[in-house]
Amino acid sequence: MLLPDAGSYVEMTASDEQANRVRVVHADGAALTLSAPLVAVPGVGSAVTLRWSAAPRGRYALTCAVVEVDENRLELEVRGEPLVEQQRHFVRGGGGEQVVMRRTGFPEATGWIRDISEHSMRGHFEGTNVRDGETLHLWIQLGTEVVELTAIATKVAALPQQVPPGPMSVELVAIFSVTEAEARIIRRYVMKQQLLSRTRA
Repeated sequence: MLLPDAGSYVEMTASDEQANRVRVVHADGAALTLSAPLVAVPGVGSAVTLRWSAAPRGRYALTCAVVEVDENRLELEVRGEPLVEQQRHFVRGGGGEQVVMRRTGFPEATGWIRDISEHSMRGHFEGTNVRDGETLHLWIQLGTEVVELTAIATKVAALPQQVPPGPMSVELVAIFSVTEAEARIIRRYVMKQQLLSRTRA
């Protein structure tokens, strides 16, 4: 069975829909051991859903039951198979929002978003170049809120400035995983923009 790797971090959503970032201590067969913040420890018998990246398709969702709790250590029993929540299931929209890209060893690059979803962002950056598979740290302004995400660059297209001749720019798709709190910020912003667009029309 496909399980998240030991040492990785996943999102755990309990029945009260409170999402928390937890660490996978051990994963074997149909059993998982997690380390969770003390404020986020569900009781024995609780149903929880774990989510982690299935890039570029979306993210995996796996239902489990809590079978043992020892302070902040949880023992889970897997119930069912991991399902892929496809990118097309995520609301997508926006456009024109500012995004700052940071990479180790490179100057900060400013760009703007063509569209964004809970799974990815398509954007344009001036005066820089990026390679497919490169890790990006993104600072995204969505209205009055900011999300900071780590992403992987895909579908990178270099665009040299022709008239007048100028620095290189890039169009790219950035694939990322988000917590439920970050997903709510993106969903809320995109839906608001869609509503404003329909109102103006």
